[in-house]
Amino acid sequence: MKKLNKIAMLFATVALATAAGAQTVDNWRNGTGELVWKAGADNLCWRDANWTPATAVQGCDGAIVAQAPQAPAVAVAPAPAAAPAPAPAPVAAPVVAASKVTYAADAFFDFDKAVLKAEGKAKLDDVIAKVKGINLEVIVAVGHTDSVGKDAYNQKLSVKRAEAVKAYLVSNGIEANRVYTEGKGEAQPVADNKSAAGRAKNRRVEIEVVGTRTN
Repeated sequence: MKKLNKIAMLFATVALATAAGAQTVDNWRNGTGELVWKAGADNLCWRDANWTPATAVQGCDGAIVAQAPQAPAVAVAPAPAAAPAPAPAPVAAPVVAASKVTYAADAFFDFDKAVLKAEGKAKLDDVIAKVKGINLEVIVAVGHTDSVGKDAYNQKLSVKRAEAVKAYLVSNGIEANRVYTEGKGEAQPVADNKSAAGRAKNRRVEIEVVGTRTN
């Protein structure tokens, strides 16, 4: 009888060994292939000596769970590039406006005088109208005389006449610091002083206007 018991135990041992060798994971199974659960709240599967996370059964051992299927990656269209800022409108370069006009002194002044006549004022009004159309930089008024009389006297007379021109311009809205005056006397003739016609050309007032405009 004892001998039969030993044989039965041997068969049971062989059956267990066969079952263990047939398993494909390293969690213990019972003889019918069922996983053997550990008692307790954790309900962890029993592990054999070869157990690793890679050979565990999904659902056993807590952290080893089935992975939820990953949603396919959706290509995201890149945001449209910002439209380039419009190029600034080209700025017109300022154009230098310069003009030089020569007037007969006899049209501006009586002989040997430095008081503007009505005709002279009318000509200066034309200059003032032109100045309003530009960004004024400077007005230069230069007085000249003929060679009749002493040099020193003619020099003073040419200065007084240039100053009379400036005074009229300033009285009509031109900034005083924009107007420069100079007297050349008889030093810069443009004609021969030996004739009356030549001397008339030498008695003159030169007015130069310098400024800028953008159109």
